[in-house]
Amino acid sequence: MRRKLRADAEGINNQKSINIRKGIIIMVEFSQLKKAVVNAAENSPFYKSMYSGIDVNAVNSFEDFGKLPFSDKYELRNAYPLGIQAVPDEKIVRIHSSSGTTGKPIIIPYTAKDVEDWAVMFARCYEFCGINSLDRIQITPGYGLWTAGIGFQAGCEKLGAMAIPVGPGNTEKQLELMVDLKSTVITATSSYALLLAEEVKKRGLKSQICLKKGVIGSERWGDLMRERISNELSIELYDIYGLTEIYGPGIGIDCDKHEGIHYWDDYLYFEIIDPVTGEILPDGETGELVITTYKKEGAPLIRYRTHDLTRKIPHVCSCGRGFPMIDRILGRTDDMIKVKGVNIYPGQIENTLSAVGGVSSEYQVIIGHENGKDKLTLRVETTADSDNAEVAFRVVDVFKKKIGIKISCECVDLGTLPRFEKKSKRVFDNRFE
Repeated sequence: MRRKLRADAEGINNQKSINIRKGIIIMVEFSQLKKAVVNAAENSPFYKSMYSGIDVNAVNSFEDFGKLPFSDKYELRNAYPLGIQAVPDEKIVRIHSSSGTTGKPIIIPYTAKDVEDWAVMFARCYEFCGINSLDRIQITPGYGLWTAGIGFQAGCEKLGAMAIPVGPGNTEKQLELMVDLKSTVITATSSYALLLAEEVKKRGLKSQICLKKGVIGSERWGDLMRERISNELSIELYDIYGLTEIYGPGIGIDCDKHEGIHYWDDYLYFEIIDPVTGEILPDGETGELVITTYKKEGAPLIRYRTHDLTRKIPHVCSCGRGFPMIDRILGRTDDMIKVKGVNIYPGQIENTLSAVGGVSSEYQVIIGHENGKDKLTLRVETTADSDNAEVAFRVVDVFKKKIGIKISCECVDLGTLPRFEKKSKRVFDNRFE
């Protein structure tokens, strides 16, 4: 009985210890949040304007923080070129920017500390994938104002691995170096990784390459594409997350357990909100990811709406690491298409296709307007041994059951649809032409 009482007491004390640790973490987390808010309000012209009339020193709880206005890429464009900058010019060592394909680009200035912090986070990403200083990392994303290539390289160098900075395109050179330099890791968009995988198979190079892992990012990608890349290159794939405004790629990654994307909560604070109402959602519910930077000097961001749809995963990863997780990105709020009154995200289409045997990873969505009604046609590639008529029937049936609208399906041979060296274009909405 004494032993049981002692064990019970130890259990209570352990629980108290856990609760105390949790309390300390929450206190530190909020103190970092408040420091970030005050810094942005005092030093960034963008946030000075946004918080005009708000006493940020009165933000004394998470509830207070949750009442602060969101920032958004559309507003950041109005701060072009350097209205977001929160330090003197002499502290800025680098500029990156968004593509600006849908308007003015968003210019993001970096201090030396920002660059260092980003490299530390990126090296951590590689470590979570089991990549070490003995690896040879072939970098295919673009360099320049885009954050991808230089981010992958900086993390590689921080880790102490060999960087092979090939950059985008030039598939002949990519394959030559992959074989001759015995690259063990490939970094790419999913679209380009698929293109490389198909070329390796077509040229019979599989026995000549030494790839073990692939770190893939920049666009969402479904299970069918993962399976094709993984099987055709015989590598394990890892989903890396990031966006230009928040350092770049490398702010989160999945590990060997593939239960979700770990994010670095010592640098970033994540919220999930209802994209329509802005209400903060509980862990486990899908919504829009909102990010606040704790330590970013050049361009701090407070409650920044990413427009990426995901959820916080409530449990701790079985890998045992303490960093929290979000789920894979389902899509973007601005990628949603509305057909016949139904909201559809690319992730839903990919999940639907994965339930149909004989379908490959590549597809196109073509939306038109005929006889006063919307019409959606799904063009899908099929595997060599498929009955295309049967596959088309099943795609239409499953789409109706899972998404709720009737569509047309056109099956084409493997390799018919275009391949991309950067991000894929899959949706063609012709209703407004």
